[in-house]
Amino acid sequence: MLINESNYVDKADQAIRMLVKKEQEKNPRGKANIVTTSKLRNLLAMTADIYNQILNVSADTLDPDVCGRIEYLRVRFIYECGREPKVKALVDEAEILKILKEIGKSRANYILFSRYMEALVAFHRFYGGKDQ
Repeated sequence: MLINESNYVDKADQAIRMLVKKEQEKNPRGKANIVTTSKLRNLLAMTADIYNQILNVSADTLDPDVCGRIEYLRVRFIYECGREPKVKALVDEAEILKILKEIGKSRANYILFSRYMEALVAFHRFYGGKDQ
């Protein structure tokens, strides 16, 4: 898996830093213009809905309904990428679509993905991500 318990925080940090760096290279005089906090929080909210559902499940394997919701989540991320180039830059840099595919039927992998999304939001805020 691209992320694990020991690297997901550093990977989130690196992804946000790279986004900021690339934007600063494009526009050296202005502030980095990356995805907005509100857009990122919307993506996190979609992730959290599934996270809350699987917290109450003790099985290590996710049922087909939850797996279908994860697949739909992937579709929503793809849709948001198509609507907003800044979202696409984040999704590509953070390898979110690849990580979503790697979840498979694993409850632990989804929980880890959810924590990774939270870390992305935290580092975005830490590095001065703006609201809109």
